[in-house]
Amino acid sequence: MRILITGANGQLGTELRRCLETGRAQIGPLPDALQGAQLDCADRSALDITDEAAVRTWFAQRGPYDVVFNCSAYTNVDGCETHAAEAFAVNATGAGILAAATEHDGGKCFYISTDYVFPGDDERPRVEDDEPAPLSAYGRSKLEGELATLAACDRSFVVRTAWLYGQAGGNFVKTMLRLARQNGKIAVVADQFGNPTNANDLAYELLLLSLTDDYGIYNCTGNGVCSWYDFACAIVDIAGILCEKEPLTSAEYKERFPQSCDRPHYSSLDNARLRVTIGDDMRPWREALASFMEAHPEL
Repeated sequence: MRILITGANGQLGTELRRCLETGRAQIGPLPDALQGAQLDCADRSALDITDEAAVRTWFAQRGPYDVVFNCSAYTNVDGCETHAAEAFAVNATGAGILAAATEHDGGKCFYISTDYVFPGDDERPRVEDDEPAPLSAYGRSKLEGELATLAACDRSFVVRTAWLYGQAGGNFVKTMLRLARQNGKIAVVADQFGNPTNANDLAYELLLLSLTDDYGIYNCTGNGVCSWYDFACAIVDIAGILCEKEPLTSAEYKERFPQSCDRPHYSSLDNARLRVTIGDDMRPWREALASFMEAHPEL
C-alpha cells in the first residue's frame, strides 16, 4: 500500500506517521494490511496543496497513491476571521485540488473536518446527517472543503473531529500547561461543550477506515462530553500542577478577548457511523488524555 500524508508535521499528520512507522497506536496494533506501507510525507514547504500545478507534478513524479490523507489545514479559528482568503485557499480550494489528483489516480482521499461546521445551538450530539450551519469563517472554510473533496473524488472520507491535541504543534493541552505554570491560574470558558480528541486515537481510526470502501462523512472524536473548563481542569490535575481555576461564561471571555470569534455552545459529535462500519474504538476522553500525558512526560 502506498500512502501520502500532507500537512505531515502537524498534530494529526505526525500521529499518522508515527502509527505507520511503528505499526501500532496507543489503542493497539495496526492490521496486517497496513504493516510495511510505503509512506510519503509532505509539509507545506514540500507540497503546497493550493498550487494545482505543484500537486499535479508531485503526483506524476511520486504517485499513484492508494490513500491520501489531507492533513493540511488553516486551523487558527480566530485568525480565519482576519485571514479568510488564506483559510479558504487551504481548507477548501486546496482540498479540492488534492482530491481531484487522488481521483485521477484511483486512490482514496481523506479530508479532516471539524465540529465547527455546526452552530452548536442544539444540546444533543450531532450525527453525520445533521444539517451544517457554521458560525465562523473557519467553520465555513472547512464545510466548503468537505463539499469540494466529496465532489472531486468518488472515494472520499470526510471525517469530522473536535478539540484535537497531540505531541506536535500548538494545542489546548500545551496552552493550559504553560499558563498554569507561568501564572499559577487558568481562566477558561465553562459553557461551551464538546469532545476532546487524542490525535493518536484519531489516526488509528482513520487508518482502519482506509482499508474499507465505506466512503462518506464520519464523526470521530473522543467519547464523552465536557466543557473547555472541565478539559482544562483535567489537564492540570493529571499533570499535578496546583493552580487557581476560574470558570468563565462565553460573554465574560468575549469581554476579555473581544477579537475572538463566536464558537458553538454545544458542538459534541456522535460517532454514529463509525460504530456501524469499523466500530468505535475511540477511548473516553479522560482516559485518552491521561494516556497522552503519560506518553509525553516532557510536556
